[in-house]
Amino acid sequence: MNNFAHHRFWKTHALLIARVLMGGMFLMAGISKFQGIDATAAFIASAGIGAPVFFAWLAAIFETALGLFIIVGKCFKRSAVLLALFTFIISFIFHNPADAVQQLAFTKNMAIVAGLLFMAAHGAGDTWRLGR
Repeated sequence: MNNFAHHRFWKTHALLIARVLMGGMFLMAGISKFQGIDATAAFIASAGIGAPVFFAWLAAIFETALGLFIIVGKCFKRSAVLLALFTFIISFIFHNPADAVQQLAFTKNMAIVAGLLFMAAHGAGDTWRLGR
C-alpha cells in the first residue's frame, strides 16, 4: 500500500490532470467573460462595484491568462496563489455564505481556493510543463 502513495504517477500524470481540470475551469470562465463582456459588466455592477466594464475585462484577462498558465505549468505557483486570492475575494463579494441559496457556490469556491493553495504548495509536477 505504501508504494501506491509514492508511485511516480502522482508526480506526473495525476498533477497534469489536476492542472488541466483546474486551469481549464478558469480558462473557460475567462473565455466566457470575453464572449459576454456586457453581461459580465452588468453582473459586476449589480454587486455595487464601480467601473464594471474595466473589472469585467480585467477578470476575463486574468482568468484566461492564469488558467492557461496553470495548464501549461508556466509561473505555476504564482498563478495558483493569485487565482486562490482572486477566488477568495470574489466569493465574499458575489456569494453571501449566510444566504442558503448562495452557500453552495461559496463553499465550492472555498474548495477551489484550497485546491489552488495545495497546487501552489506542491508545484506543477514533472509532466508537460513549460517552466517554473
